[in-house]
Amino acid sequence: MSAKKILIVDDELRIRKLVGDFLKREGYIAIEAENGKIALDIFNTEEGIDLVILDVMMPEYDGWTVCREIRKISNVPIIMLTARSEEFDELFGFEMGADEYVTKPFSPKILVARVNALLRRVERKEDKIKSFDGLQIDENAHIVYVEGKAIDLSPKEYELLLYMVENKGKALGREQILNKIWGYDYFGELRTVDTHINRLRIKLEKQSKLIKTVRGVGYRFEVEK
Repeated sequence: MSAKKILIVDDELRIRKLVGDFLKREGYIAIEAENGKIALDIFNTEEGIDLVILDVMMPEYDGWTVCREIRKISNVPIIMLTARSEEFDELFGFEMGADEYVTKPFSPKILVARVNALLRRVERKEDKIKSFDGLQIDENAHIVYVEGKAIDLSPKEYELLLYMVENKGKALGREQILNKIWGYDYFGELRTVDTHINRLRIKLEKQSKLIKTVRGVGYRFEVEK
């Protein structure tokens, strides 16, 4: 896995170097910007910035402005740094889209720990989004997209699709699917599975090809290479 890039934005060279050194020890790539204008230029041209550490009081553009502009185009995690600790300032920072708020003076070790924790939360959230050849499942929002367009699935159809995706490449028997999705105390017929698969295929349109019929067994979710 490639090292994550952290953009450090502060008009104090001492702060940038201090934070940068601690981040580099953790294996991160530290990119520095001495004011808000340079920060936005870097963010718009440098690919793959994973997190921004952003001072509030800076020349050119202040941290609030930079945060607001970044939020127009990205959900990248932002940690605000400030010498002001009033509740109003923290609330304003969160309203602008900041994820964390750190008051100066601060412990570089604690700041790095917050960076680690915030990136872990982002990674867990990203793990909840599954994409397969034009099909995307957002488990956080319980929404399925086909070619970027949200489709309307019933709760059982959504559960069925997610179960098949989680068992990608495996042949799932009708009875196995019935027990998993409808429960062992369900006394309906195996045709219930076929009916829901057919409805699901219709809604998936071109991506219905991802659900294969396994003759004599049931179905398999398979991504063509």
